[in-house]
Amino acid sequence: MPSPVFRFVVALLVLGFGPARADAAADAANTNANTVFIAEMTWPEVRDALARGMRTVIVPTGGIEQGGPHLVIGKHNHIVRRTANAIAMALGDALVAPVVVYVPQGAITPPSGHMRYPGTVSMPEPVFRAVLENIARSFKAHGFRQILLLGDSGGNQESQRVVADKLNREWAGARSRILHVADYYDPERNGQFAWLRANGKERAAGPGHADLRDSAELMAVSPSGVRRDKIGAMGEQGVMGDTGGATAQLGQIFLALKIQAALAQIKRWRKAF
Repeated sequence: MPSPVFRFVVALLVLGFGPARADAAADAANTNANTVFIAEMTWPEVRDALARGMRTVIVPTGGIEQGGPHLVIGKHNHIVRRTANAIAMALGDALVAPVVVYVPQGAITPPSGHMRYPGTVSMPEPVFRAVLENIARSFKAHGFRQILLLGDSGGNQESQRVVADKLNREWAGARSRILHVADYYDPERNGQFAWLRANGKERAAGPGHADLRDSAELMAVSPSGVRRDKIGAMGEQGVMGDTGGATAQLGQIFLALKIQAALAQIKRWRKAF
C-alpha cells in the first residue's frame, strides 16, 4: 500500500504540478509572494522569507545533454525544477535556487559521452564542483542553515557528494550544513526499479538513458518536450534501455517515488543534528 507521503506527493503533482497544469501553476506562483523560487523573488522578499524561518535552500542541478531523437536537450532541467518545487512545498521551510544547467557531460576535445551529440554542453568536474561550492557558500553567507543538492542526472552525483563532504568538514560546529540528496536519483534507492519489477516491466528496470523512465517523467512535466513520433526501440542512437510504454501517468509515479525518497532522506538527515 502506498505510504501517506507517496499519496501526498502524488496529490501535489496531480493537483498543482501535473502535466496539464505544471507550467500554469509555476507561472501563477511566480506572480505572488508565495513562490519558492528565489530567482522570482526580490531581495527583500528573500530577506523576509529568511526572517520567517525559511532557512533551507534546494540547489537543483540538471544538464544540457542529448536525450535521443525524442527528448529535448533540457530534459533534466524541466524535471528537477518541478521536483524541487514539490519538495520545497512538502518541507514547508525551503526555497529553491535557480537550476544549475551546465554540468559534466563528457570530454569536450575529443568529444566523449553525451558530447558526441550536437547541442550538449559539458563542464569539467573541477569547474562544476567550484560552482556548487560557491553557490553553497553564498547561501550560507545569507543565513541559510540547510543546503540541499538535488541532482537529476547521473553525472552530477559524485561532484555533489564531494562538495557536500568537503563543506561539512569545513563547517563542523557551524550552524549550516549541506546534504547531497543521493536517494532522489538512484532508481534502486528511490524505488523506481522495484516498482517496475512489481508491475511487469522488468526490461525497463535497468540502467538507461532517454528510456522509459526518462521519457515518462518528461511527459509528465513538459509534454511538448517529447517528440512522440521519434520514440524508437532499444539501441536507437543516443538511447540506452527500453523506451516502450512511456506515459505521463507513469511519469507521475516515477516522479512521486523520487520526491518521496528525497523527503525521507532529508527528514532522516535533519534528525541527526
